[in-house]
Amino acid sequence: MKSAHQSEKSWKVRVDTGGTFTDGWALSPDGDECRCKVLSSSVIRVQVEKVVAGGCYQLAGDHEFAGNFLRGFQVEGGGVVADWNPKGGLLSIHGGSDFVKGDALEMFTGEEPPILALRILTSTPLELPFPDVDFRVSTTRATNALLERKGSKGVLITTAGFEDLLRIGDQRRPHLFDLRQELEAPVFDSCVGLSGRIDASGRVIEPLSRTEGEALVERLKADAVDVVAVALLNSYANPAHEQEVGGWLREAGISFVSLSADLTGAVRLLPRAETATANAYLAPVMDSFVANVRSGMEGGSLELLTSGGGLKDAKDYRPIDSLLSGPAGGVRGAMEVARSAGYDKVIAFDMGGTSSDVSRINGGPVLRYEQKIGPARVAAPSIRIETVAAGGGSICQWSAGALAVGPESAGADPGPACYGNGGPLTVTDVNLLLGLMDATGAGIPLDIDAARAKLHELQRKMEKDGVPPRPKRQLLGGLREIAIERMADAIRKVSIREGCDPSSYSLVAFGGAGPQHACGVAAKLGIREILIPGDAGLLSARGLHHCAREKIVEQQVLARLDAIGEGWVERVEDLVQEALDSLGEGASLNRVLCEMRLWGQDTTLDLEMDAVPEHGELERCFREKYRELYGYDPPAGKEIELVALRVVAGVAEMELPSEEFGPALTVEKIEVIQDAFRTCVIEPGWRWAKGSRGGMRLVREDQIDPIREQSSVGWSPEIELELFRCRFEGLVEEMGELLRRTAMSPNIKERLDFSCALLDADGRLVVNAPHIPVHLGAIGLCVRKVSEGHKWRDGDTVMVNHPAFGGSHLPDVTLISPVFVRERLIGFVANRAHHAEIGGRAPGSMPAEAHCLEEEGVVISPILICESGRSRFQEIEDLFRSSHYPSRMLDDNMADLAAQSACNHYGVMALQELVRASSCEVVLRNMTELYHHAAKVLKSKLLPLTGRRWQGEDVLDDGTRIQALLRCSEEGLQVDFSGSGPVHEGNLNATEAIVRSAVLYVLRAWVGDHLPLNEGLLDDVHIKTPEGILSPVFPEDPSACPAVVGGNVETSQRIVDVLLDALDLQANSQGTMNNFLFGNAAFAYYETIGGGSGAGPGWSGLSGTHVHMSNTAITDPEILERRFPVRLLSFSLREDSGGRGRWSGGCGLEREFEFLEGMTVSMLTQRRKKAPRGKKGGAAGLPGRQALLRRDGSYEELPEICSFTVEAGERVRILTPGGGGWGEP
Repeated sequence: MKSAHQSEKSWKVRVDTGGTFTDGWALSPDGDECRCKVLSSSVIRVQVEKVVAGGCYQLAGDHEFAGNFLRGFQVEGGGVVADWNPKGGLLSIHGGSDFVKGDALEMFTGEEPPILALRILTSTPLELPFPDVDFRVSTTRATNALLERKGSKGVLITTAGFEDLLRIGDQRRPHLFDLRQELEAPVFDSCVGLSGRIDASGRVIEPLSRTEGEALVERLKADAVDVVAVALLNSYANPAHEQEVGGWLREAGISFVSLSADLTGAVRLLPRAETATANAYLAPVMDSFVANVRSGMEGGSLELLTSGGGLKDAKDYRPIDSLLSGPAGGVRGAMEVARSAGYDKVIAFDMGGTSSDVSRINGGPVLRYEQKIGPARVAAPSIRIETVAAGGGSICQWSAGALAVGPESAGADPGPACYGNGGPLTVTDVNLLLGLMDATGAGIPLDIDAARAKLHELQRKMEKDGVPPRPKRQLLGGLREIAIERMADAIRKVSIREGCDPSSYSLVAFGGAGPQHACGVAAKLGIREILIPGDAGLLSARGLHHCAREKIVEQQVLARLDAIGEGWVERVEDLVQEALDSLGEGASLNRVLCEMRLWGQDTTLDLEMDAVPEHGELERCFREKYRELYGYDPPAGKEIELVALRVVAGVAEMELPSEEFGPALTVEKIEVIQDAFRTCVIEPGWRWAKGSRGGMRLVREDQIDPIREQSSVGWSPEIELELFRCRFEGLVEEMGELLRRTAMSPNIKERLDFSCALLDADGRLVVNAPHIPVHLGAIGLCVRKVSEGHKWRDGDTVMVNHPAFGGSHLPDVTLISPVFVRERLIGFVANRAHHAEIGGRAPGSMPAEAHCLEEEGVVISPILICESGRSRFQEIEDLFRSSHYPSRMLDDNMADLAAQSACNHYGVMALQELVRASSCEVVLRNMTELYHHAAKVLKSKLLPLTGRRWQGEDVLDDGTRIQALLRCSEEGLQVDFSGSGPVHEGNLNATEAIVRSAVLYVLRAWVGDHLPLNEGLLDDVHIKTPEGILSPVFPEDPSACPAVVGGNVETSQRIVDVLLDALDLQANSQGTMNNFLFGNAAFAYYETIGGGSGAGPGWSGLSGTHVHMSNTAITDPEILERRFPVRLLSFSLREDSGGRGRWSGGCGLEREFEFLEGMTVSMLTQRRKKAPRGKKGGAAGLPGRQALLRRDGSYEELPEICSFTVEAGERVRILTPGGGGWGEP
């Protein structure tokens, strides 16, 4: 069907402008398809083959430009093209420099790349006007400007007290184990606070000051600021203040003003502020681009693609609409390719040079409403596309005694070695050296000798480390296999996260490298059919032809279902009419999207409906979707919330004829099929057929067994080890995705406070996927302690949280499952997850003033939760009820335990399947080798240090000493904590598991290499912890056991600081998690607050982040105020709190709460008396402080550990410590 505004006689031109290339696809008025690919620098690059005469040159290669098409083009270096004869490839240039044979010659018109593509596709020379054209464009212009920091600097205006919001972010650091870290700076480095306040209900509690506003506007004008974003607290609930500020700015003549509530009505200040700043930052860039394209096309219609896959008229286009428009065009193209071939369920696999984009299509693409792009979290609709750090540019290297492919990439510059720019060996080079691509048809000159040289360099490094020489093809084939393994694992993880089985889908492979790797990736996923479009290298452009003009209208609801019944249908129909009116004639409703969740949770489910649903349908559909995704019914007592309502309307899409496929051909050996826009590698075992539209369909001849595809028979040991490392890491990461998806607790789903692990039959940790470092060394110890008293049987799962059995603190519940193969124990899988509530004296199960273990919650000695495959959940429920301090959230506990149990079951099955693929001996050998590999890396680190000693000590705020002596000898590394304090009377006791985790964290940071996180690092490490605060004794009676909750969150940090200080690796960081809890009988809230990290040799510390043993996100200010009776008055960096030095320590945070009703507050912190020390002459960071401001105006300094009650109107102010400096200032 054709849209009403499109003429049958017009050209249909579709152009996707990327960072390096601009792809064009067009349909002429006669129905002919045209294609082109040009550089996004808007130049045509050719090479001189021969000098015919002065100013006349014969060009190398074939060029399809029509006669005199190039006349009038300017030539780099001066001169203008005077004549062009396509028959002989003769180019005449008037004026400018002379060229010689072999010279590169660049021609340009000064037009934007989409206009150059339009000119080429329609064969329109400069002296002629363009024909009537229906023009559609997608572009990464804004994305590249954002990533490369090439937008326009401006100012963010926000609520006073939140000026540092963009610098703090969500307080997580980007890398768990790197001591030297850098945070991405926000795109605006200037932020201004404005008084005036709206509460969470939308009520104005402090009006804006016109006088203050006018003064601010005058300062902006005086500083020549022309780009401003505005994001005020709670403007989602009432945008009046933002609109008023926007009015002042526009009245003052400021050109680019972005209001956060105009861009998205979503709750959460941080992403809304980042969205507004990104939109303002990119507005001049995109306005100029769109204006240039509009003027260059000289008429016709111009529409641009949004990240959501819909078209918008150029006049309505916003910069944030474009950020993922190129990939969205690819997904739309993949969807149309699948539809024309008769497929509904496909995985779109777009593999490029730096990364691969993966998207699942089941009838239509899935949308998301927030995504992180470079430095900004953007709240705008986009097709759900997962980007995987694996592409043709992934670097192949020998590192830390092992082969690795990625995640580092050569990028576009220098690119792969074969590009001739001095780049490293990459997957592209591997394919070239294997003969899986034709260098002459690559479009750019390829230097195969440069690729060979880099391969020889890799071989020399391997041989230097004692690896025997390997046949080149075996090594190359192994590197390619590792790359395919990484990509397949990434797709598998994405599928598990979304609750689907990839083997039930077909694969659409496109992009520069997708068709080269499609057979291998599909086989590992159990996918039996592959579609490769005829325009695989241009699909983002061709996909534009199948996009419709769309309008998404959304409304934030944030209400329980039972509160929105009255007038529901009318409410939805009003939104539908608004969307239809904006599109005009020919528009219709496409779908209604309801974003829903259980009350009190952050994670939402999207329900998609073809028509306006009745109110009664919402709960039924939600429960069905919940059951489908999580595997169990939502708790009966939990209310359901409608978060947001969206309607999507559109006009009819363009549809091309169906693609018919001819007879299939059997492949006996690897075949390479290459043309100008794709390179396809077809492997034996696949049959392929050519389609009527140039596409290809590949079908596996036999039934694929994805497990057998993981067989490593025939690979050399180093290749086999890396393949199994990929598989083992994939196994535990997939366990984690399943646990995250199916758990109930926000601590697991959003804060990611869990870890999954694979262990060998001796209970030694082989691979760990931690989100929280404090879990690192604990799980192996836990498995070994439990195994001492338990005879394992197939189908068993044991639950434990007791510190005597390797537990850390009671909320961290561990589930352990043995893995048997033919009655032989081959290993264990385990997971540890933080339950938000597990009983105890205080809500949240972290009582600040506990003196024994029993007061901290339900104490669980090893108990079977599943016995020989039989569930014992009823007994577990009874245990949680019958404790002296029972859990307050039993339904959540049981739901999380069900998720943990399912996670382990998946791990058991996955390891058994690996054995089925390769044999028990091969799997066990590689588990052992991986363990010993980590041990060898540490041994090589320690060998030159034999005879060295290091010593460190510090005290907790109550004077309790933490002391460590490290000695390096031929026997290994001894870490002796003798001299540390006695058993703590409070809750600061650290268990053996916590001490091991802290030591393992420091060793991993010290070694620095990308290693599997396993206990091999501790193989030659001997830890001595005499009885005391770091090794308390736990009697059988929980009431006689020491309390440990503070040891897990506070003492663990001090152990790390002491070890890092002793090894001269880093000055002290904040050394605390700043645990802050409040609640009453109706609710409980818990957060940990970041601070300053210590500086090191050559770098300054980070400000306002978590350090070392924690890395959890903090609750957004608007979510906090909406859910709890508190008001967040400020959240900012504590300026000048980092220790000065040659490299300064990071600054702490300042956070102030006002309580709106009476409740109990608990604080469990450190570094309030003892400042974080500097190093090498650097100054100490400021210690933390906390104070209570009573209603009568009195001010009370609070101790580091305390619990107290507050009344409505009272406040707590928390100032977290800064990090120590390094070196004399």
